[in-house]
This record gives sequence, structure tokens and C-alpha cells, in this order.
Amino acid sequence: MIGVMLERVVAACDGASKGNPGPAGWAWVVADGDETPTRWEAGPLGTATNNVAELTALERLLTAIAPEVPLEIRMDSQYAMKAVTTWQPGWKRKGWKTAAGKPVANQELVARIDELLDGRTVEFRYVPAHQVDGDRLNDFADRAASQAATVQQPAGSDLGSPEPPAAPDVVPAGQARRRTTTKTARKGTSSRTIKAKFPGRCLCGRSYAAGEPIAKNAQGWGHPECRTAETADA
Repeated sequence: MIGVMLERVVAACDGASKGNPGPAGWAWVVADGDETPTRWEAGPLGTATNNVAELTALERLLTAIAPEVPLEIRMDSQYAMKAVTTWQPGWKRKGWKTAAGKPVANQELVARIDELLDGRTVEFRYVPAHQVDGDRLNDFADRAASQAATVQQPAGSDLGSPEPPAAPDVVPAGQARRRTTTKTARKGTSSRTIKAKFPGRCLCGRSYAAGEPIAKNAQGWGHPECRTAETADA
């Protein structure tokens, strides 16, 4: 546990999945008053989805910091933020069911985070991912989560680990395409992939550039490997 402090702590957390689902990892980082990373932790998850990795990162951050400490948490996952703030109250009222009457995805993680948030002072702040001159804490957490997903080994300041390196988000050749083609075929969704005419942002929170391959999903266009990402039916 990080020691009890009265001043607000600024932190960031992030998750990564190389294939979605695929090798996954989580990470969180805490900063000093100048927003310089001072303490961080990252860990592997084996095979998991991006949503599970994002929620796990938040759960580990809340577990690591004393509940008395006011927190500002920066995240690039709209799903994880909305799951534990906007959607969670309605899910609980419905007995952890969505509006369609289906079981809530990742219920155990969402319920655990709900317990950890009870009575705490927490401000969630959404920050876009992978931006030039973007949020440095989110970038640090993103790199740490990506490294944990790739090497499947824990890391962190308490372990004496060096700062995580920049790492490309690489999906093994053919892996994502085979998986998404199979799953989308069952759902009757086109598996067509095209090149983006303009830059944009995928439902996973990561951006894509003009010329990159993108595919249609239930919420618009995004990375082909994210076409089968879990989406919440609030």
C-alpha cells in the first residue's frame, strides 16, 4: 500500500491485449507534483481481452493506494471508465444484467472495482491514447502494459525495473484476422477490411492513421483485431 496522504494523487492505468483476445497485461503509474512517474507496477494476464486488461489495471491501482488518498485517475479506455461509473449503477439495479437482460461482461472485475471505489474520492479523467505530446502518465502506463503483455513478466519500480520501452502493438501474423473472421461470421457481420481514408479512433481507445487497415464493427470503424472486442449493452 502507498502511504496515507492528504493531498490528491495523480495516477494513470492502462491495459493491453495483443490480439484481443491475446497475450495481455496491465499497468498503473503514480506521479509526483510535477507529474513525473514515481512509482509503477505492471503484470501479465496470460490470454485476455483488452477490456479485461483495462479493468484489471484499474483494480490493481485502487488496491495499491490507500482508500483515504484522493485520486485523479487518467485512462484512455472509455469502456472501463463508463463500466464503473455510468453503467454500473443500472447494472446493479437490474441484478447485474444489461438492458437486454444479458449477464454483464466482466462482472466480477466491475463489482470488485465498485467495492474499492466505495467511500473514496476519485476523479476519472479520460485522455486520448497514442497522441503526439499526449498525457505522459498515460503513455507510461501504456508502454508498461504493452511490455507486460508482450513478455508476460511482472515489472515495476519496487522490482527495480527500468522505465518501460516504447513497443509497437503487434498482432501475430494472421492471428487476429482468423479469429475475427470466425467470430464475425457467426454474428453475420462483414469481415471486409479497407484502408482508412482519414485518421480516426477505434472503440478500444487507440487511434489509427490514414492508410491503415480498418474494419467495420458495431460502433463504427476501427482496428480489425478489435472487431470482436467486448462491448457493453447498457
